[in-house]
Amino acid sequence: MTEKNGSAVLREARRIVVKVGSSLVTDEGRGLDEGAIGEWCRQLAALAAQGREVIMVSSGAIAEGMKRLGWSTRPHQLHELQAAAAVGQMGLAQMYETKLREHGMGSAQVLLTHADLADRERYLNARSTLLTLLQLRVLPVINENDTVVNDEIKFGDNDTLGALVANLVEADLLVILTDQKGLYSADPRKDPQARFIHEARAGEPGLEQMAGGAGSSIGKGGMITKVLAAKRAAGSGASTVIAWGRETDCLLRLARGELIGTLLVAPTQKSQARKRWMADHLQLRGAVTVDEGAAGKLRSEGKSLLTIGMTGVEGDFSRGEVIAVRDPAGQEVARGLANYAAAEARLLCRKPSSEIEKLLGYVAEPEMIHRTNLVVTR
Repeated sequence: MTEKNGSAVLREARRIVVKVGSSLVTDEGRGLDEGAIGEWCRQLAALAAQGREVIMVSSGAIAEGMKRLGWSTRPHQLHELQAAAAVGQMGLAQMYETKLREHGMGSAQVLLTHADLADRERYLNARSTLLTLLQLRVLPVINENDTVVNDEIKFGDNDTLGALVANLVEADLLVILTDQKGLYSADPRKDPQARFIHEARAGEPGLEQMAGGAGSSIGKGGMITKVLAAKRAAGSGASTVIAWGRETDCLLRLARGELIGTLLVAPTQKSQARKRWMADHLQLRGAVTVDEGAAGKLRSEGKSLLTIGMTGVEGDFSRGEVIAVRDPAGQEVARGLANYAAAEARLLCRKPSSEIEKLLGYVAEPEMIHRTNLVVTR
């Protein structure tokens, strides 16, 4: 891929997830780095002013909690780590709130666990919350909910969390800010012939071998987790930049198309990735039958599926699970994520959206399947 194309990937990114690691956020464990966080917040606010949608995934709660508790070494006991996270999260959220407000930006703290994104209904709820915050011009600051998780249900590191958030909101770009300049062909501390990788395709064979090695003493990740995160983010069409977090105006320069750090370009377009995910990788849990008018709109116009066009419901599915949409002849027209469970959908057949609240007592969404969560299959 040429430099021009790589620059275009950066310039054209409208929805951006930025992830910063513990060593940067806490100045190698010495406590929250107010100056660095202030700089990132200034740049995030400037990007928002350009009309871009930005989300911050920030490590640092455990490291800040350790400092507040007077601990010089990271504990091994789970309950102590969770206690440190609980203490440190207070300072972390307060710092981002203060610095973003200085630049006219509202902020929201969002704590996620692996279970939130593994469960389809909670996945959909998290997605709706984040997209609503972006519409309100409120910047979400996301961290793993270390206070309640154990090693069996952890993301493992916030590089993985950053990639999952990028997939969740269908971001165009994931920016991983770290204490390294980017990816080298080998460890430059050991190999003087190590070559800097300016640009490559995410998931390219050999990248994982290049990235082998441990991370800092503060965070859990290393370059390998960043390369794997880029590969994961590419599954939904998001490219990834791995760059030094203290580079002057790093985020603003990236948005202008400047190739800073290592750019790992997603080989799959967003629309293609979405179709592949919906069509090939999810097990169907039920179906709704629609009238010919609704089937025609889905086929020709890619519209959302409204409840008034539904004539029947099959299976026992929950909100957020994948269902098929069938025409009157029983042929699958599309599939997507249901906004209502099967029992609720049966009550909504042939009913307009305006009656949903009266029938159910609440409104999750005005449609059965939103067009962004729907793929036409024939």
